[in-house]
Amino acid sequence: QVQLVESGGGLVQPGGSLRLSCTASGSMLSIYSMAWYRQAPGKQRELVATISRGGSTNYRDSVKGRFTMSRENAKNTVYLQMNNLKPEDTAVYYCTILETPSWGEGTQVTVSS
Repeated sequence: QVQLVESGGGLVQPGGSLRLSCTASGSMLSIYSMAWYRQAPGKQRELVATISRGGSTNYRDSVKGRFTMSRENAKNTVYLQMNNLKPEDTAVYYCTILETPSWGEGTQVTVSS
C-alpha cells in the first residue's frame, strides 16, 4: 500500500513562492499518474494539477502560469512549485494517486500579508 506524505507548506506573503513535496513509501510512484488537490475552509476539495507517468502535466485555470508540477522518480517524490501566490491559494494541499484518490494529512498553505 502506498503511503504519501506532503510537506513544504507554510505562511507566505502574496506574490511569494513555496515548493510542496510529496514523498511515497510502499511503492514506486513512477508507475502512477499523480495529482495535487487542495481544500480551502468551507469549500470542496478541488483538483489543482496532474502529472502523467510520462511527465505530461495539466493545471486548473486559476493556477496556470504560476504553478508547476514535476516528479523525481529516483527520489519517489512529486513536487508542486507555486509562484506568485495569491490569498485565494490558501488551502490544505494534498497529493494522491490520480486514479485512486486517498487523503493523508496534507500540508497547509496560507497566503497572507
